[in-house]
Parts: sequence; C-alpha cells; structure tokens
Amino acid sequence: MPLLLDANEVRVLGALIEKEITTPEYYPLSLNALLNACNQKSSREPVMQLDEVTVRRALSHLEELELVRQVYDSRVPKFEHQARSRLDVRRPEIAVLCLLMLRGPQTPGELRNRSDRLYTFDDIASVQSTLERLAREPAAEDSAQRREQGPLVTLLPRQPGEKEARYAHLLSGPAEVARREVVAAAPAGSSPDRLAQLEGQVAALREELASALERISALEALRG
Repeated sequence: MPLLLDANEVRVLGALIEKEITTPEYYPLSLNALLNACNQKSSREPVMQLDEVTVRRALSHLEELELVRQVYDSRVPKFEHQARSRLDVRRPEIAVLCLLMLRGPQTPGELRNRSDRLYTFDDIASVQSTLERLAREPAAEDSAQRREQGPLVTLLPRQPGEKEARYAHLLSGPAEVARREVVAAAPAGSSPDRLAQLEGQVAALREELASALERISALEALRG
C-alpha cells in the first residue's frame, strides 16, 4: 500500500532529510535536535509546535514504514531517515520532496529559489523535469517500492489570480487545495472576480518578498 503520513510525520521526516544535507556534522539527530528542527520558525510553512510525545509517536510509525531508523552509536539515541532508498529517489528529487514537505505546495520558481542549501538546480527547467519525474506513474523497470508508492508529487489546479500552478507531495494522500486567506480586506461590494484578483495580487507580492528576503539572506551568509 502507498505511504500515508500525517502532518506530524511529514514534518519529522522532512526535518531529518533537511538536516542530513545542510548540517551533516550534527547528523543523525538526537530527539532534542529533531524536536528543534521540527519547530523552527524559518523555512517552515506552517510553523508547528510539536512536543516530545508527538515526535516520538511519529518516529515510531516512520520506523515501522522503514522511512526512519534509530542509531545506537552514541550515549543518546539518534535518528536518521531512509527516504531515498525507501522511495527510490535521487538527490535532486529528495531535495524537491523535502521542500514540499516542509513548506507546502510551491511553484517550480519557488522551489528553485529555496533549494540552494539542499541542491543547486541550474535553472527552472531542471526543477520542472525533476517534478515531472516525481509526478509520473512508475514504470516496470522501477523498484517494487517505487511502483507500490506511485507518483510522489502532483500538479495542483491553478487558482484564480495565480500566475503559476503549484506542486504538492502525495505522501499524505491526494492533495487538497486550501483557500488562501485574504490579508487586505476587499472594498465593500467587490465582485467575486475582483476579490480573486486581489487575492492573486497579494499572493504574488508575498512570493516576491519571500524570494527577495531569501536571496538577501544567502548573500549575507556568503559575505559572513
């Protein structure tokens, strides 16, 4: 049967994948380090506040699914993911999956802008081709695990006012499109089309601001 993870398990697995790549010197993660990674406020959408019991429960189920294993090479138990072998994916594919798990549905452009610490894509076309590989139906030559799981991502329907459609992971089952919140109140008597247009403008501005802030942070990190 295909994997069916809840939101807590997705966050735990995504955090393990991220930290293996970005901070290998501190990996595998102790329970406390993993808890902090799950609850960090940057690069997380939505921000979550998991407790130790919840993370332990998620780890237990992930171990049953052979997505995580416990390592006993230190005085405290540590945890590492096995997602690449379990899902039969390559490095660029696991990077994209990780971003979708930690930050929700995203456009190819957003994924490229946010992927530098996980994997460097040459251009948006390379992100798109990676998404297409993840979204395709497994072929006969793929591993049994890959065939069992089926497609790992899906393209969501483009919402009114959006310039691009977004991709979402399928590790929690069929993806549902959540209605965006309207930050700025629409004028009284606005038509539904006008409201949708305003929502799209706000969403586009949010994306541009987030992308600019991430580029600034990356430049500051290089200078430091």
